[in-house]
Amino acid sequence: MGYVVYTSLELGVWGRFKAIRPNSVGSMIVNILLRLTWHLLHVTIHLCYFAINIANALESHLISKGLLRRYKSLHISKLQYLAIVIESEDCRTSNVIELLQWLADLGVKHVCLYDKEGILKKSKDFILEKFDGATLFQENDVLLDQPLMTLEFASFSDGKEAVAKAANVLFMKYLKSGSTSSYQGEQIFTESQMGEALKTVGLCYLSDLLVGGNGPEPDLLLVYGPARCHLGFPAWRIRYTEIQHMGPLKSMKYGSLIKAIYKFTMVQQNYGK
Repeated sequence: MGYVVYTSLELGVWGRFKAIRPNSVGSMIVNILLRLTWHLLHVTIHLCYFAINIANALESHLISKGLLRRYKSLHISKLQYLAIVIESEDCRTSNVIELLQWLADLGVKHVCLYDKEGILKKSKDFILEKFDGATLFQENDVLLDQPLMTLEFASFSDGKEAVAKAANVLFMKYLKSGSTSSYQGEQIFTESQMGEALKTVGLCYLSDLLVGGNGPEPDLLLVYGPARCHLGFPAWRIRYTEIQHMGPLKSMKYGSLIKAIYKFTMVQQNYGK
C-alpha cells in the first residue's frame, strides 16, 4: 500500500534507542540490541499484515467461486438501500459500472453513489447510458421492490445551499418578524418548524426524517478509499446505517462485496424507543 505504520511499542523502543548515547561499549551494545529489536518488531508487524491480506484475498477468491457454503444464500431483502462512498481521486467510471453490475447480479435494487467532489454526479448520464437497466432516483420515490435498479448520485455540496435557505426561512418567519416584541431569551425551534422550513426549500426527504418519516436512509454504507470514514456523506441520513470499509476501489473484489453484504444481513439491529 505504501504506508508505514508504527505501533506504540515500536515508537517506545525507538524512543528508548534515541535516548541512550553511545558513550561506552556497554551503551553501544544496548543501542545495537535496541535497533535490532525495533527492526524485528517492524518486520513482524508487516509480516502479520501481509498474512492477513493474503488470507482475506484467498477468502474473497473462495467466496467468488462459491466454495464457501454459508455465503451462497444472501437475505438480500434486508438490504433495502445501499450507499457507496468512493474517494474522489479513485473514481473510475469503468470500476463503478462493474461494481454496479455485481450489485445488480446480487439483487440490490436501490443504490446511492457518493463522492465528495461530485465527479460521479457529473458522470451520471454516462453511467446510466453504459449501465443498462437503471433509472435515476428521485426524492419522492418510494423504496419498493422493482425490476430496475434505481441510482442516486450525491456529493458533499448536496443540501448545503438548501439547508442555508431553510435557516433563512426560520430567521425571517420566527425571529425577524418578532424583533419588535420584547426579548424572550434564546429561540428554540421545534422539529415541525424545521420540517416546514425544509419543505419550503424542497428538502422533503430531510423534513420527513426530522418528523419521524421514512426517508432514504441507507441500511449499509460501503466506503471505497484509503480513509476509514464516510468522507462527508450527509450525517442525517446514516443514523442507523452500518458502515464498512472496503479498501481502494481499484482493488475491489467480488468476494469481499458478498462478504460485506452477508455480514450486514446477519446483524441484528435493535432500535430504541
